[in-house]
Amino acid sequence: MKAFVVEKYGKDGVRATDVPEPTVGARDVLVKVSAASINPLDKMVRNGEFKQLLKYETPFVLGHDVAGVVTRVGSAVRGFEVGDEVYARPRDLRIGSFAEYIAIDADDVAPKPASLTLQEAAAVPLVALAAWQILVERAHVQPGQKVLVHAGAGGLGSTVVQLAKHLGATVATTTNTKTEELVKNLGADLVIDYTKEDFSTALSGYDLVLDSVGGTNLEKSLTVLKPGGLAISVVGPPDAAFAKQLGAPAVLGPVMSVLSRKIRKRARSLGVLYEFFFMQANGSQLRKLGALYDSGKLRPVIDSTFPFDQTLQAMAHVEQGRTKAGKVVVSMEPDGD
Repeated sequence: MKAFVVEKYGKDGVRATDVPEPTVGARDVLVKVSAASINPLDKMVRNGEFKQLLKYETPFVLGHDVAGVVTRVGSAVRGFEVGDEVYARPRDLRIGSFAEYIAIDADDVAPKPASLTLQEAAAVPLVALAAWQILVERAHVQPGQKVLVHAGAGGLGSTVVQLAKHLGATVATTTNTKTEELVKNLGADLVIDYTKEDFSTALSGYDLVLDSVGGTNLEKSLTVLKPGGLAISVVGPPDAAFAKQLGAPAVLGPVMSVLSRKIRKRARSLGVLYEFFFMQANGSQLRKLGALYDSGKLRPVIDSTFPFDQTLQAMAHVEQGRTKAGKVVVSMEPDGD
């Protein structure tokens, strides 16, 4: 089958090639890929940013989001049949959606939301799971709380804005002038145009900040939290809990702590908390999220669609910051453009 494979770590380490179809284990479903989508995590894994924690053996197929049709079911799998339309974020060390087929642990798979096309569904899993795990599992967002979402027009941000609003939070977000109306339509109560205004001087008393920018943006985010508030970053620096989550050797925990020591110290001085976040595959959560998409509480935001043979161009589109809003999808359909 055709696939985009990381042959060596680095920007030029991915190429299109032919690889064998995946082996289907007893607990796996084999999915014929209809569409995938691009995530910043693809670039990070390609560049080897987590290679001490995620031990991928090159060559390996890249791609963290998928929607498609089940073509084979493992002997121990219940609840899925050949012909089912599904979507998934395959678990770490079993990624590989930039290919014609992928074998996925059935626990990571869910029926595709009926209201979404396969191309739309491919844009959903990673960002929707991240939004759910941040807002529901990690931060326990309650009605009336105040949530700041950075980059609210992005793939993750646009999903978090919608889910936070569904959970009853008052939602502020940062974006640029061109996407201000979009994030308002997604449910943002307060929109800060970062090209005109500094969010850290305009906002205060927030329960939660989701940072997907990092650097000074993260440091300033700490100052808008109320005492005991929580800043969660998806771009780092990582902390000891991240190493534990990935089952890394114990020696790496202190290393992660050192990397995040400065920001954690700054958070403590302000009476707030900092945590790094790295999402996990979860098919049962995707089922719950699918119901929210089907009920209209959530909707995917898609920037553009590329044909499968232009996967590298799709990745470059995202890396070069050419995405205006939402996700970039890679489609197996011949009419993808």
